[in-house]
Amino acid sequence: MMVTGLAAVLLALAFLLTLVSIIQPLAKRLEISEAVLLALTGIVLGGTASLIVRSSATDLLDGAAEALIYFPINSEAFLLIFLPVLVFQGAMAIDVRRLAHEAATVLLLAVVAVVVSTATIGFALYPFAGQSQVVCLLLGSIVATTDPSAVAGIFREIGAASRLTRLVEGEALLNDAAAISIFSILLASVTAHHHIHLGDAVLDFLTAFGGAIVVGVCLARLTLLLITGLGASPASEMSLTLALPYMVYILCDELLGFSGVVATAAAGLTVSAYGPSTFRPQVWRFLNDMWEQLMFWAGSLVFLLASMLVPRLLIGMTKWDCVLILIASVAGLAARAAVIFGMLPLLAITKLSPPVPLPFKATMAWGGLRGAITLALALAVTENQSVSSPIAHFIGIIATGFVLITLLVNGTTLRSLVLFFKLDQLSPVDQAIRQQILGIGLGEVAERTKTLSEELGFSEQTRTGVIRRLEKRAERERAANNFESALGDRDRVNVALITLANQERSILLDLFRMQGLSRRVMETLLRTAEAMADGARLEGRYGYVRALKRRLQPTLRFRIAQMLHSRFHIDEPLTHCMMERFEMLIIVHLVSLSLQRFIRQRMEPTLGPRITEIVSEVLGRQRKLLDDALETLRLHYAGYSEALESRILRQIALRLEDEEYDALESDSLISEELHRELHRDIERRRSRLDAPLRFNLKSGIEQRLRAFPAFNGLPDSAIRKLSRRVSLHFVSPGEILCKRDQRVKVVYAQVAGLAEVHLPEQEILYGSGDLIGAASAIRNERMAGTVRCLQFSHLLAIPRPVFNRLLRKYPIVKRTIIKRTEKREEGALRPMVLRAPDGTAIPPAAIIEVRKTTMPSHSP
Repeated sequence: MMVTGLAAVLLALAFLLTLVSIIQPLAKRLEISEAVLLALTGIVLGGTASLIVRSSATDLLDGAAEALIYFPINSEAFLLIFLPVLVFQGAMAIDVRRLAHEAATVLLLAVVAVVVSTATIGFALYPFAGQSQVVCLLLGSIVATTDPSAVAGIFREIGAASRLTRLVEGEALLNDAAAISIFSILLASVTAHHHIHLGDAVLDFLTAFGGAIVVGVCLARLTLLLITGLGASPASEMSLTLALPYMVYILCDELLGFSGVVATAAAGLTVSAYGPSTFRPQVWRFLNDMWEQLMFWAGSLVFLLASMLVPRLLIGMTKWDCVLILIASVAGLAARAAVIFGMLPLLAITKLSPPVPLPFKATMAWGGLRGAITLALALAVTENQSVSSPIAHFIGIIATGFVLITLLVNGTTLRSLVLFFKLDQLSPVDQAIRQQILGIGLGEVAERTKTLSEELGFSEQTRTGVIRRLEKRAERERAANNFESALGDRDRVNVALITLANQERSILLDLFRMQGLSRRVMETLLRTAEAMADGARLEGRYGYVRALKRRLQPTLRFRIAQMLHSRFHIDEPLTHCMMERFEMLIIVHLVSLSLQRFIRQRMEPTLGPRITEIVSEVLGRQRKLLDDALETLRLHYAGYSEALESRILRQIALRLEDEEYDALESDSLISEELHRELHRDIERRRSRLDAPLRFNLKSGIEQRLRAFPAFNGLPDSAIRKLSRRVSLHFVSPGEILCKRDQRVKVVYAQVAGLAEVHLPEQEILYGSGDLIGAASAIRNERMAGTVRCLQFSHLLAIPRPVFNRLLRKYPIVKRTIIKRTEKREEGALRPMVLRAPDGTAIPPAAIIEVRKTTMPSHSP
């Protein structure tokens, strides 16, 4: 009895998945590319099935062979089912920040290389193919797209340089899109028999790319916003990410006329960039694992199914076709080499991209393998009823032969090329760190193994043998250790700062496991931690410090909210920004304490005390800036600060409680039912902590105004009225309040912090209780100098008309301000209070030290 219909299709699919499962470990054992082995298996499977169907001696196998040959999938299904998964997962797996530094290189390889390859192959074939120029260019566009799966798989398996893998995978994101866009334009010309207008084609190409990027990014951001609104629902979150690539691809490709591949890649990159701060860490890890599995299934099946079509596409192949395949292959390799060796150096010269080493270029040129997408596009031509048989025959055979050449020649020798150039070896920096870590780590492992073996009761002979091997390994590594000579102080400091930034990111992700922390705050902190790592990697200590200080600066959103508050008295945006800033500063404070402990316990044994001291100094300056900013807010919003810190500590306590119950359940000390009940109880208490805290932006303004000497003696009604007209102003170190020769529009009442103005004769300092710009407003003069903040400062902005009315109604304010101004100019009045991180007052003699620690440093 023969299986037919849907059951036969499902059985064939199960058989193919079984083959895929066997091929992966077999490829590793044979040390050949998985993609090459899949292609060979598919070709053999397709050819064998065709022979069985044609033979009369194998009737029993006809049903199985027909199920494979007539598997219900065509070129459209290849692109609609498999391509969104492959592109989206490829984009999700890429480090967007690291890829951004290679943007020019990736665009050159993905777009320019495709255009050059299309033209080179098309013009090379035209004199010999007996086809029109458009048909030859159509073939060029089909074979111009590269397949990264085989190349990236080889690179990952042998441990090639991460940058090389990143360039290949980055190229693949847009490579398919460029090739498919050109293919669509040329195929329309072939089927409609009309000429191509270059200007219109270029415009269509740019529109397809630009529109797709906008749609992909917007839909991805909307999906992430929807996910944040769902709360803790992992199944729903993963379902939305699975729907996203198909929605984006089909919407752009079928409805809007944009590039579905580019839109899917843009959506994947957006999820990659914002996913860690949107999904809880455990959900994000599971999501990546799920997409890697989907990628494995989709990539393997599309390669296997496409390869099964090869025997069908090669029917009717002649010797002259072999010559044409050889011409196309040589032209494709020459075009790719010309772009890589000829144009990449121009990017380095113009500083658009970091230089690419020669071994990388040679490997990338030789690694331009073609695969399933090329076969799918060739199949689309052969299936198109509007394409004549000679053209379909020409396209099918040459494209298929081209794919086989790259897989069987380039694919089988690429591993040897990588090993020849020694691209599988660690960099000198990583090699030196490896020896240092092994020398230290193996000694500690030997001690721990000795202690554990004694506790577990292993025999003396067994213990001695194992521990002696570990100690000998440690001695060999210590003897070969050239850490001190291989890495100079600058290199070690850079390594330490990169390590510190990555450790900060890990701590932040660990904290983000607690529900209730703001996703926007965590997104900002994760992005700045990555910026610090990039800064240290590219510019060393200077880049790290610059990114670190930028984190404490008010964001554009904060400045807009402050402007709405001061000009239009719209308080809601600034209230939310202040709540987020409070939470950010407290979290950074907790992280900085953890980093100090990490430096002492983990970094110092590896990098040495001198490097640790330098890094601790950098971190200490951050702590001073951080504590300064936090104390400025705590001083005036003490109630909210205490409530927020209490909530964070309670969330930490709930997490520790949950982990304790998990440990008890894993040790079988409590039952599953009891564990579920305890977990539900924790969730109930955690949900009560999710209620937002109330933040009163204008809390205590009247009390702050009464503390100003200039306003002593004002009646309560005047203070109350003034409090309703002032606006809050928060500034950071180095920010300019007033410029020289500028008319006074706002008088700033300094609640906390420190500012200075440079005059030709002297420097004047403003501290808590001073009015900045008041004397110039009274004298109706322009500002005598530029006022710049030295610390994070809290100011009350009094509009000039309000201040003038106050002076007219209460002349005592004017007299007090004039007296204080004269004393300050004579040097008899010093700034009142400048708060240190511990809340104590810093005397004026220490102001110079404050300048050193708070003003931006430009030394690397």
